[in-house]
Amino acid sequence: MKVFVAGATGVLGKQLVPRLVADDHEVVGMTRSASKSDVVRAMGATPVIADALDPEAVARAVAEAEPEVIVHQLTALAGSLDMRHFDRDFALTNRLRTEATDHLLAAGQVVGIRRFVAQSFAGWPSARTDGHVKNEDDPLDPTPAPAMRNTLDAIRHLESAVIGATWTDGVVLRYGSFYGPGTALNPDSEQAQMIRKRKFPVVGGGGGVWSFVHIEDAAEATVTAVARGRRGIYNIVDDDPATVAQWLPAMASALGARRPRDVPRWLGQLLAGEPATLMMTDVRGASNAKAKRELDWQPSHPSWREGITKWAA
Repeated sequence: MKVFVAGATGVLGKQLVPRLVADDHEVVGMTRSASKSDVVRAMGATPVIADALDPEAVARAVAEAEPEVIVHQLTALAGSLDMRHFDRDFALTNRLRTEATDHLLAAGQVVGIRRFVAQSFAGWPSARTDGHVKNEDDPLDPTPAPAMRNTLDAIRHLESAVIGATWTDGVVLRYGSFYGPGTALNPDSEQAQMIRKRKFPVVGGGGGVWSFVHIEDAAEATVTAVARGRRGIYNIVDDDPATVAQWLPAMASALGARRPRDVPRWLGQLLAGEPATLMMTDVRGASNAKAKRELDWQPSHPSWREGITKWAA
């Protein structure tokens, strides 16, 4: 099939495009920067330069490519994230989740695409009540932290727009927290350095549940969704949701660091703000049962426990 990947040079795009090419798909990779054209070519795809927030540029790029599938992997998350100003630091990504989603859908409808696959997120957007591991039918958080409301609204927009596109098979992939090469959680990342320096504490007992996914497994799941995904939302996470109190000390150990400090919730909120505190104490994990059942996908890294041991080594 001919596949149009928006965000071809992002962390996931760099894993995804070569896999699509290896599966004999003809891939067109969209990037905003002309300087990244060679990166797209090196992965075996045809580059196209377009600003995802320019509807005319997107329409022109998609019309010229005439794809059968569009994959939306656009984010703008380079650099460190200030959890105190969560919505501010996600502002451009939120525009990509709203405006760019609408532009890509409109362009895809004109050329008659068969499938539209888009990136979303599993974990903190879920309601923080009634169970620690959520499936795709469970509601999103009705009362997010004020500093996270715009970001959750953008996620809601993306998911409803994609699933509501009745003229195509809209597939939303809610990825877990990425780890592995090129991600924010790898041995050379800023987060890993913070863990080594004991600047990443366990807050309020660390009861928040996280679901992880190795970046390679996320890419493989996306390839599967491109080929045979049916309309719906799928959690793309490993088999092992874990509390912060479990995974953070384990990652410190894998990095050869001392055990993280423990700080009370009130101090964590004072130092890092409400979003960071909620991530540590209240967020929910995600179940991958639907993705396994309906996409016939199995993570090759079933647990972050083995995965972090490999990448730390």
